[in-house]
Amino acid sequence: MKRCLRLGGAMVGCLMLAGCGDAHLDALEQHLQTLRQKPEGKIAALPEMPSYTVASYHGSALRSPFAPAGQVIETPVAPAAPQEQRERQPLEAFSLENLALVGTLSVGDTPSGLIRAPDGRLYRVFVGDYLGRDQGRITQITRRTLSLMERVRDSQGAWRERGRQLSLAATAEPSRNSG
Repeated sequence: MKRCLRLGGAMVGCLMLAGCGDAHLDALEQHLQTLRQKPEGKIAALPEMPSYTVASYHGSALRSPFAPAGQVIETPVAPAAPQEQRERQPLEAFSLENLALVGTLSVGDTPSGLIRAPDGRLYRVFVGDYLGRDQGRITQITRRTLSLMERVRDSQGAWRERGRQLSLAATAEPSRNSG
């Protein structure tokens, strides 16, 4: 019985393979060839380009619309190099981006700020002190910000003043687990 099943399966397989022989596809191939030689349809012509007028811009000397109102814009200063005779202060050794304002306090009418340096130390600063590598001099200390004016070289080599601010850093208290 098993032998008959194997023989019947082999015969069905042979018949299936015989059906895969030449299927006389010549007529189909010829029809596809004629279709390829005469494509149908037309591509629409490109639309005519609209004319435009060149607009001239006269506001380059005005305040940038992207800068907040009242913010100090870089202003050119004398082309002389900054004074190097003064003694450098400790916070001038650090980049301004690495300094954090962690607090402000006022004694009488004298405001001061607390700056955390990358070395982990806290420094107390006053208006007129210097910090940052671009000779930033503190011009104002408020409850939440410290404003300073830096002297930097522009691409033409001229010295410019640039206003910057340090804002009070948000401090996160570490969570204490009691268990």
